[in-house]
Amino acid sequence: MNLKHDVRAVAQQFDIYGEFLSAEAYGSGHINDTYCVVFGQAGKRVRYIFQRINHLVFKNPVGLMENISRVTKHLAAKSAGMPDETRRALSLIPARDGGVYHLDATGNYWRAYLFIEGAQTYDAVQSTAQAFEAAQAFGRFQSLLADLPAPRLHDTIPDFHHTPKRFLAFEQAVEKDAVNRTALAKSEIAFALKRKAMTSQLLEAKLPERVTHNDTKFNNVMLDDATGAGICVIDLDTVMPGLALYDVGDMVRTTTSPVKEDELDLSKVTMQFPMFEALMRGYLKTAAEFLIPAEKQLLVAAGKVITFEIGLRFLTDYLAGDTYFKIHREGHNLDRCRTQFKLVESIEQQEPQMQKLVEDL
Repeated sequence: MNLKHDVRAVAQQFDIYGEFLSAEAYGSGHINDTYCVVFGQAGKRVRYIFQRINHLVFKNPVGLMENISRVTKHLAAKSAGMPDETRRALSLIPARDGGVYHLDATGNYWRAYLFIEGAQTYDAVQSTAQAFEAAQAFGRFQSLLADLPAPRLHDTIPDFHHTPKRFLAFEQAVEKDAVNRTALAKSEIAFALKRKAMTSQLLEAKLPERVTHNDTKFNNVMLDDATGAGICVIDLDTVMPGLALYDVGDMVRTTTSPVKEDELDLSKVTMQFPMFEALMRGYLKTAAEFLIPAEKQLLVAAGKVITFEIGLRFLTDYLAGDTYFKIHREGHNLDRCRTQFKLVESIEQQEPQMQKLVEDL
């Protein structure tokens, strides 16, 4: 077992009975280290998910785990009595000391979840039916957490979706031109500067603060193997206070385009209207009841603003010398930026049609 960490030693610190059988790296996440761990229990093989939290990205892992503990307990209580209730929310396994995480001798924070069987995630959406299910699951997630009791959750990454601050960081990167790249990104810089007014659209609307997921990529919903239903929302590290529209915007950004976010052939980048319609139908089916009119009015704007924001972050990182996002080739962040900005253009072109759909729904 050639693993980055001694997962067997970590597993002994959690309240799991039986014999440790195996551990292997699991999933496609880029931030935390994730392992599928198998225990033998009463003649059966039982699976768990173990994760080392990346405390360089999440600088308050204790607060982060408090958030996850409160959210998962609340979701479990709301799901009690429903079919498949144990699969509808992540279940944290307590550590032997009674806490919800284990701090190892080298300063790493670990957590363990029960493995959700009979469901899986997909890195790319394959149909409008899947888009509908994922959006419905994210809407349900927000809806069930709308009455989470005080206190307020911790901000695991402060100002994560504060688009005006992201724009300020971009302007500073242009001015500094740390690695002499502004000349290589002239048209992208011009594209961004022309849309500065857009950055404050969501914040100026004075919308209510919600409990939001903040990373609503399609692969953060588990779909049931038998029915295809969106069964469980995962990857809760960025669950914190935010605007409901942040989640909507990121769904539109990551699910409506048919290509990856670093596609080089920009002619392939488009906002697919049928995917957008499936997202809106699914999301509003579970979220319409708690959303206020101002939130519903800005659903289309959310897709445009958040897509622009992520493009801006890629561009800022490119100008700063690729210090945040992992790159796999020269100019990778600029390629990513171009893809996002092309998607923004596609949304702008279809905005009236998108707005009419939302109003009809």
